[in-house]
Amino acid sequence: MTGGRLDKDERASDALDKADLRQAYERGRKDERAMRKRHPLLMTVTFLFALVGVALLALAALNGSFMQAGDVVDQRLNVAADRAAPAVNEAASNAGQRLRDAGAAAKARADNPG
Repeated sequence: MTGGRLDKDERASDALDKADLRQAYERGRKDERAMRKRHPLLMTVTFLFALVGVALLALAALNGSFMQAGDVVDQRLNVAADRAAPAVNEAASNAGQRLRDAGAAAKARADNPG
């Protein structure tokens, strides 16, 4: 029996080893995925910051310098703020008036039950 094999069913042993290897691989993937859980809001904010960075780089390339690109961004932000300020003030005024009206209506209901 020289040169003979001790394990006669070598195929079953290989299949078992492959199954164990596959199971360990999947368990490792799950463990790694659990360790690297990301918050969707944080990833969205990170992505938006990256988009802003790319836009600023594009503006710098188009305008020839970061200073000129910053001036363009500042001008556009000022225009947007100037347009938004009256709308925000009006919305705040309307909200204040509605709160006063609701308070008066609640007081009238409390004074006249029935």
